[in-house]
This record gives sequence, C-alpha cells and structure tokens, in this order.
Amino acid sequence: MKVGIPREVKNHEYRVAITPAGVHELVRNGHEVYIEDNAGVGSSIPNEEYVAAGATILPTADEVWATADLLLKVKEPIAQEYHRLRKGQTLFTYLHLAADRAGTDALIASGTTAIAYETVQLANGALPLLAPMSEVAGRLAPQVGSYHLMRPVGGRGVLPGGVPGTHPAKAVVIGGGVSGWHAATIAIGMGYDVTLLDRDINKLREADRIFGTKIKAIMSNSFELEKAVIEADLVIGAVLIPGAKAPKLVTNELVSRMKPGSVLVDIAIDQGGCFEDSRPTTHAEPTFQVHNSVFYCVANMPGAVPNTSTYALTNATLPYVVELANRGWKEALRRDPALAKGLNVHEGQIAFPAVAEAFGLESVSLESVLA
Repeated sequence: MKVGIPREVKNHEYRVAITPAGVHELVRNGHEVYIEDNAGVGSSIPNEEYVAAGATILPTADEVWATADLLLKVKEPIAQEYHRLRKGQTLFTYLHLAADRAGTDALIASGTTAIAYETVQLANGALPLLAPMSEVAGRLAPQVGSYHLMRPVGGRGVLPGGVPGTHPAKAVVIGGGVSGWHAATIAIGMGYDVTLLDRDINKLREADRIFGTKIKAIMSNSFELEKAVIEADLVIGAVLIPGAKAPKLVTNELVSRMKPGSVLVDIAIDQGGCFEDSRPTTHAEPTFQVHNSVFYCVANMPGAVPNTSTYALTNATLPYVVELANRGWKEALRRDPALAKGLNVHEGQIAFPAVAEAFGLESVSLESVLA
C-alpha cells in the first residue's frame, strides 16, 4: 500500500504523523511511504532520516495526497486542504468532528473514509490514540496557565507555589481522565494548592491513594464546582465524552465572579470546550479575556512540543497504521473492534453516532459499513 504523510498546515502545528522508526516498520512490511518535503523539520526530523528509513520525499502536499492510499495526519484537514480529500482514500488522523461542522461536511462531500484517532476505543473504555496527546496537553496546561498568571501578560501575578510566608496559588482541575490526571500531577509538582473534581468516585479514590494530602479529590457537582472555581487562580478544563461535544460546565456568569486575572485553560477545546465562553485560539494568539479572566483555548496544545508529541503519537498509532496498511481499512476494522470505533465517515455517510447527533444528521451503523 502507498502511505502518505503531508506536512501539517494548521497554525503553529509542528508535529508530523510518523517518525523514521514508523517508516522503517511500514517499509519492512512491504509498503511504500511518501513524505512531503520537510514535513518533519518542526519535530527536528530532517528529510535524510526518513530517506534512510526507506521513505520517498515528494516536493508538494498535492503530490502526497494524490499518491497515497492511506493518508496519515496529526490534525483534522482545514479549509485549504478540503480540495485534496477524495473517494477511495483512507484518512487516519485526529478529527474532532463533533465541534467541526465544516470539516464534517467536507468529508461527507468528498467520499473519503475517515478514521479518527480520538474515537479508537478499547473494550475497557480506554482511548489509546488520544491518551498520548492528552498526557502532553495535561502536562502543558499548568505550565501555560502559570505563564499567563504573570501580571505582564494579564494574570493575577501569583507564583504557583508561593514562597515562605505566602499562600500558594490555587489550581482546580475539572475532570480526572488522562489529561486531567497529568495536569493535576504537574500542578502538584509546581506547588499549587490543587483540587481535582470528577464524578467517578473510583478516580477520586485513586487520586487520594496516589497523592494523599497533596490533593483535594472532590465529587463534582454544581455546588462544589462553583465553589472551587470562584476560589481558583487557575482552572483547567479536562472533560471528555468520547467523540461528542464537551459539556459546558463553567458558565459566563460563574466567570464573572472569579478573581480578576484568574486563568482558565480549556484542554477540551478540540471537542468544543467545557467553558461556556471558550472558542478555539492559536499559539500565535493563545488568549482572550472574558470579564476579568484570561482564557487559553489553543486547539493544538501538543504542537508546541512537537518532538515529544510526534514520537509519543507514533508510538501509539503505529500498530494500527500497520494493520490498516497490511489488511486494508475494512478488513482491519473487522478484525479489531477498537479500531472499528474510529470510523467516523465513509463514502458520504457518518458512521459515528455522536457526530451525527451534534449536527442533527443521519448516521449509518458500523455493521452495515463493514458488511
């Protein structure tokens, strides 16, 4: 099979969908790999390393898209890429379609078979291809939040851990999944007074077991969430419903009662965000103000640390990529129920119910597509 990897074109997106090790594995399995010129430079991977692993470098994105049977990306196609989508090609990437009507419509119109990293789901509910980027985003969130808490960039001017004789800053993490867990871990390490809110008592018990008195593990409800947010210097939103829009848990009215200069980091922005006022931002212009608070809603946070993110992503995706290349998309999905849940769109039809529900559209059953 011909596998293509174009350069990412989203604002300040420096990741690439495969490493030289991934190229080597695909070539070893008898496949041809085509990579756009300098696609890996942002991740500190020069063309020469890909060539040494067996890839062919093509000069333009158009050539990569036109050549590939299986097209690997990191982020969802954006408007300038829609014309390259075509029937007969399999696209494997993060899609986050429930928050992207234009992208959904483009995929439907193109006839592309689109498989989303973020909805590949194991029998135990784990999301193996979302997890590595959730880990990265979770670990970044307290760092970027702390930066924007500094007064010169509009924050409250508080130091996360304080110094002797002062109070540490208060961080609230909403959601105890992968990204929330990693956010809480880093926030604790930075010296924050950390509160973790979740509706799953088992996650709260695990947080208590691991962190003990270093964390307040609180059952999430409207009363406790409101109380924690009002007292917070930093709020990190890390709520996920796989493949669906994130619930809006922090309202505009609640933000109006927060401390002036407080910071809200919305890790869930790819799925529409979990704060009422959230809207996607970029690394070039990462923040905006609501009332007297600073919102950070960058939709590709891991793109800021591409070297780490690219290798972490390939570590997770490569086994699935190899299966798709070896067997073709339909047989690979038939054999692997977890991968099958990644199918979002096929030949003009939505195959993931949460995406269809987000826009009031019809969906087809996975079984009918794979029959």
